[in-house]
Parts: sequence; C-alpha cells; structure tokens
Amino acid sequence: MISIPHKAKQFVVFLVKLLIVSVAFYFIYDQLANNDKLDWVKFHSLLYDNQSFSGALFLLSFSVANRYLEILKWQNLVSFLKPISVGESTKQVLGALTAGIFTPNGLGEYAGKALYFDKKKTKKVIFLNLICNGIQMILTIIFGTIGLFIIGYWKWSLAIMGFSIFFVLFSFLSKNIKVKGYSIEKLIQKINEIPKRIHQKNNLLALCRYLIFSHQYYFLFLAFDVDLPYVTMMATIATVYFLASSLPSFQFLDFAVKGSVAVFFFGKLGVNEWIVVFISTLMWFLNVVLPVVIGSYFVLKFKPKWN
Repeated sequence: MISIPHKAKQFVVFLVKLLIVSVAFYFIYDQLANNDKLDWVKFHSLLYDNQSFSGALFLLSFSVANRYLEILKWQNLVSFLKPISVGESTKQVLGALTAGIFTPNGLGEYAGKALYFDKKKTKKVIFLNLICNGIQMILTIIFGTIGLFIIGYWKWSLAIMGFSIFFVLFSFLSKNIKVKGYSIEKLIQKINEIPKRIHQKNNLLALCRYLIFSHQYYFLFLAFDVDLPYVTMMATIATVYFLASSLPSFQFLDFAVKGSVAVFFFGKLGVNEWIVVFISTLMWFLNVVLPVVIGSYFVLKFKPKWN
C-alpha cells in the first residue's frame, strides 16, 4: 500500500475545505444575483419603507435562538456517545450546515457531523442526526396537517392523517420484516437505547425551535404590514413550511421552494406576491446564509480525526 506523506494529506484536506467554502458562497451569490424572482429595486424600497434598527435586532434574535436551539439539540443527542461543550456543538452544527448547503435536502450535514468523530462512530453519529432531524420533520407534519385543516384544505389534511395511520399500522404489522438485515423492530430498539431524558429534551427543544422559526415568519409579515388574523397566518405558515419541506430541494434553493409555495397560499389570502418573495428571501438569508458564513470559518479551521 502506498503511504501518502503527512504534508500531502494536509494539503488535500485544505483544498477540500477551500472547495466546500467556495462552492457554498458561489451558490449563495448565484441565487442572490441571478434569480429572476428577485427585483432588487423593489426589495430595497420595501426594506427602506420598513426599516427599524430595533425591529431588525428583534427579528435577528429569532435566527440566533433558532440556531442555538439546534446546537443544544445536537449537544443533547451526542451526550449519548460522549459529552461535548456548546462551543464544540456549535462547530459541528454550523460546519456541517455549510458542507450540506449544496447537497439534496442537506444530506451533506450527516457526513459533515460524522467527520468530527472517530470513524468507528460514523453510523451512530448519522443515526443521531437522523433522530435530530426526524423529530423536527414530525412536528412539521403535525402542525402542517393542522394548518391545512384550518385554512380549508381539510380533504388534504384528512388524506395525510389517513396515510399516517396506515403507515403506523403497516409499520407495526411488518416490524419483523427485514430488508438487507434491517427492520423496523431493530430501528425501534436502537431508538430505545437512547435514554428517555435525552429524547424528552430533544422533543422539547425541537418544539421550541419550530415555534421560534414559525413566529419569525409571522413577525416578518407584520413588519411588512400584512394584516391577517393570527390563527390564519400561523396555519398558512405551518402549511407552507410542511409542503415546502416535503419537496426535494437544496439548502441554497430553500427560499425559492418555500417562496413558490408561500406565494400560492398567501396569494389566496390577498397578500402581495413581492412581499411573500421578499420575506421568504429574508428568512433564507437570516437562517441559512448567515449561519453558513459563520460555519465557513469552522470548515476552514476543521482538523479531520480520520488518519
């Protein structure tokens, strides 16, 4: 076997890190500069008309809280393997977010987080990340289904509930069926190996994160003078978030996907299309672009554990 010199390994790692950061920033720039759905003259006009330093800080605090809760979620779940500090969890979450921005549905995050651990723990880290994202998706489905019912799409809501019940019953009846050595029963066993206190904390943090994210959306609409009943607004936001999250996408296209779905549903409520597009863009900028900028620093500082 050919041995690769240590200096050569370091150089290759540096090139990979530089490539990840460069591609991440390119995708962000490309979407902001070349997306034909964004009219920067109108964007500037809307921001100028609604500018408020205290309001901007208030909305930014939601983004900080949103990402901080995600950091606490990951710290909590990883404690099943080993205790890590908030600082270490921050590096892993933001670094993985940057690595996953140009992969379908953020799949790169799974590999990104695994690189911070010994190779023998890769499967466990990926499984914990699945638990971390899984509960967030379950909450999105629950609130989204309720939202669909509230805004009048009750047939869609009932269909989703019926499918969910069918899926649970089918999973229970076929839990012993194995596919390539894996079964639902084995998955449940793996989940139950994690202490209940970790699951409970994970569920609570996920719920808080969902409420933070959805209310940031709500307050942005208020900032742009969209006057709709609170329940109607929150139900529509839940619906948009659910349907958009169900579609295959990349993180750097997140605002385009959510924006398209939001335009459809908020358009039914008489909300100006440009306002919906701008708010979706701001949500993307505050909750994806800014964390990726910070995460780029952690990617460049990353020292692989695999030798």
